[in-house]
Amino acid sequence: MSRQYQPPYSITSAVVNLIAEISEAVGRMTVLADQSRALRLRRINRIRTIHGSLAIEGNTLSEVQITAILAGKRVIGPPREVQEVKNALAAYDRFDSWRPEAEKDLLEVHRILMSGLVDEAGVYRRGGVGVMAGKDVIHMAPPAARVPILMGDLFNWLAATDAHPLIASSVFHYEFEFIHPFADGNGRMGRLWQNLILASWNPLFADIPVESLIFEHQAEYYQALRESTRQSDSAPFIAFMLRMLLDTVATSAPQVTPQVTPQVGELLTAMQGEMSREALQSSLGLRDRKSFRERYLKPALADGLIEMTILGKPNSRMQQYRLTDKGRQWLAQHGDG
Repeated sequence: MSRQYQPPYSITSAVVNLIAEISEAVGRMTVLADQSRALRLRRINRIRTIHGSLAIEGNTLSEVQITAILAGKRVIGPPREVQEVKNALAAYDRFDSWRPEAEKDLLEVHRILMSGLVDEAGVYRRGGVGVMAGKDVIHMAPPAARVPILMGDLFNWLAATDAHPLIASSVFHYEFEFIHPFADGNGRMGRLWQNLILASWNPLFADIPVESLIFEHQAEYYQALRESTRQSDSAPFIAFMLRMLLDTVATSAPQVTPQVTPQVGELLTAMQGEMSREALQSSLGLRDRKSFRERYLKPALADGLIEMTILGKPNSRMQQYRLTDKGRQWLAQHGDG
């Protein structure tokens, strides 16, 4: 019977240790006292989450373009990719209202995420589908007729399990990808739902951009899925996801930010995506190139608040500069808007 369904997974010592490390890291994270700064940091991380999740699926729009779409600006790009971003922004805007154990909420989120992109938005697939890694088929999903039963079993398990949320969310994510219940959008849905399960355990996870780290480790992500399927045990995928979560929590924790000069602070505030030296200097209204380099640019680079886009060639005519994670963190806590 469906309520007796138990996904196959084992708990290794590595998984136990990762859970302990993540729990400790979460416990160390402090809530930002200034609510306006907290909202800015949440906005930055939400953009990174959406960029990472869609980039895994082949969307080429940058974080700068996603930020522009969020601000209601017109962005030049493939219409489908722009629509994907708008849909994701709309879905994550309602993130706090979704319930991880509610199957109807899953269907509603899919309807929003895939609106205007597929005919079967918000309904389970009616045909066969394979899980792709690039051009390779790494898994043939169960027949469409089985999907409602399998998803019902999975949601019943999620509602009843006493497994730690870090494990339960990873198991759900793997099982979801194994079932592959939708005609399209399964990857972004599985990752979103894991975040949702984790956020119900600790709201902190609503604002941690795990997606961006998974994007940087795509090959390992697909390998963990394949290995779990081969073993008929989601332990490899659980371990992979917990490593990603630990790394993301560690890098997302509010850091003791460096004391920066007013000039460097002005530079960070002026940064908009990737900018050339000339554009930065102009935006600050500065004429003296040497003064700009010595008082603004070099200190910001030395503190790791900005970085060059062309490493090793500081004098390249194509050289541009952009904020680092450390710079974005500083801006979230000290910027004006």
